Amino acid sequence: MSAPRFVAAGTTVLITRRALRRHFLFRPDPDINRLFIYALSVCSQQFDVEVHCAVLMSTHEHILATDTLGRLPEFTAMLHRIMALGTKVLRKWEGSVWDNDRPSVVHARTPEAVIREYGYVMANPVTAGAVEYAKQWPGVWLGAADQSRCVVRVQRPEVYFDADRGDWPEHAELVLTLPAALRRQHTDPDLRTLLTTEQLRQEQAARDEAKRKGWKFLGALKVQLCSPFRRSTNYEPLRSRNPTFAAGPSNREQFFAAVQWLRDFRSAYRAALTDWCLGLRYALFPFGTWHMRRFHAAPVAPQPSG
Repeated sequence: MSAPRFVAAGTTVLITRRALRRHFLFRPDPDINRLFIYALSVCSQQFDVEVHCAVLMSTHEHILATDTLGRLPEFTAMLHRIMALGTKVLRKWEGSVWDNDRPSVVHARTPEAVIREYGYVMANPVTAGAVEYAKQWPGVWLGAADQSRCVVRVQRPEVYFDADRGDWPEHAELVLTLPAALRRQHTDPDLRTLLTTEQLRQEQAARDEAKRKGWKFLGALKVQLCSPFRRSTNYEPLRSRNPTFAAGPSNREQFFAAVQWLRDFRSAYRAALTDWCLGLRYALFPFGTWHMRRFHAAPVAPQPSG
């Protein structure tokens, strides 16, 4: 049995999911880029998920977003379904598009963690060795810190979507917002500077690492010429740890507080589930329980004060 998911309104999360066996199914081109932006626009509006930045690499996605209503599992399910079905049509691909693991969802527990994760997403084309500067990435590369590109209007793709259905608008608009948790502490211009600085810091660290190891960047042209049916051959450890939360750099107090929070949540969930399986339908699940509340109408504790 997989670990229970903590889902609550107002949480900021980093969502990551990769293609089956790291195939280059999302290799940048106008069609796949438009599919992803359109799907992200429609899903974010339907489930009230605020998107802060998003990058679609050839083999995986990264999205930093805030779940304003506590509907994140519904958001990811619909987004990944649209992307899978649309990609199958565009690539004439048979079988699964995404790998078998459920999406990685990392809760950014502190403002420092939100800033770090934003930089991680936006610098990913460089850290992945694709391009020397992230702005050269020919695929989807969108962040709220870039004021000139924080609103993206896209036309409905010609594949997969039924134009006669009212739930697929002819045009969709993706609005990238600055994280609310950070806006309470900084003015918008200062926050954009802070986020951009972190992005550039991580880009430079990736370039320094590549230079130290003698690696060369692939370049935007070779990225676009790569076959979507090829697979990444870079070494990646199997069954590595999948983090549940991030507390930010050198923030030991917040880190251990988050560890205790996670242990308490899982312990309370297991105790409630044991009672539920014994037939005790008044078993109270901890705040943040999603599946049991959504599909079984199980009682859930209110949000703790403070």
